[in-house]
Amino acid sequence: MTSLPIAGAPDRAGTLRAPIDPSLDLEDEIARLKKERNAILLAHYYQDSDIQDVADVIGDSLQLSQAAAKTTADVICFAGVHFMAETAKILNPDKIVVLPDLDAGCSLADGCPADKFAAWKAQHPNSVVVSYINCSAEVKALSDYIVTSSNAEKIVDHIGPDKTILFAPDRNLGAYLEKKLGRKMVLWQGSCVVHETFSERKLIALKTRHPEAKVLAHPECEPTVLKMADYIGSTTGILKHAIASPLKEFIVATEAGILHQMQKAAPEKTFIPAPPEANCACNECPHMKKNTLEKVYLALRDLEPRLELPSHLLTAARTPIDRMLSLS
Repeated sequence: MTSLPIAGAPDRAGTLRAPIDPSLDLEDEIARLKKERNAILLAHYYQDSDIQDVADVIGDSLQLSQAAAKTTADVICFAGVHFMAETAKILNPDKIVVLPDLDAGCSLADGCPADKFAAWKAQHPNSVVVSYINCSAEVKALSDYIVTSSNAEKIVDHIGPDKTILFAPDRNLGAYLEKKLGRKMVLWQGSCVVHETFSERKLIALKTRHPEAKVLAHPECEPTVLKMADYIGSTTGILKHAIASPLKEFIVATEAGILHQMQKAAPEKTFIPAPPEANCACNECPHMKKNTLEKVYLALRDLEPRLELPSHLLTAARTPIDRMLSLS
């Protein structure tokens, strides 16, 4: 049972919301509210374990987008970050989409403002614009294709070799694709605040202490880390590879939230989070961690904070997402 010594929580406008009864079992209350509201709870692998454990669907950006596209629920509670909830709303313009904390952002999305992106695009006329899903709805609306780390290789390879590709906003994923496919692209110079923090120096030291451990890395990591990886893939790819492998020890270079599902799926194996350069919890996404079980409960109880987008943006951003889903 989860007990909460918590007072009322203000919403983004500063309005005080009704407090949570500290005697409530939040897991039971969330289950009740999901049933009452015909709601689905989608949670990214990077969420805290207590949120993952009450979610209806746990996945990476592609899996959650696919789940959002297929759901028959009336309410989508998205335990992730802002661009993920935006994607769910774009796919479900007539449904209620709530995000437990509206301030749960993304360094990649924040580092690619739509006005600067539009100016960058204008400098390269007649190019095909491929944007990583970690971007705002406004940037999606300016794109030809949206990709995730699960399908980026396939979608980029789908585009004719005679086309110039603009790839945004993650330079590391873009550089990885260039190397993998042997195809030069024009890259927006953005990066993920979590994945850029993994330390090559500390990873070498960790490998020395665990010589049998294999390194599993997300392509958002810096090239110095990727060159040490035994496997490079999306969050789901990393999870599946670790489960299927006959080996027993792995160093995981992505956000540490994924370790919860890895340990549940393969409790006999050892999963070691890759260390950041600084002596901090920098391998945890501060944006993802803004969501809490309490906020999930409040979002389902109050159906706030809601994610709303203007109709023209919903329409414009839908096209490149649909192209992604059709190729996935």
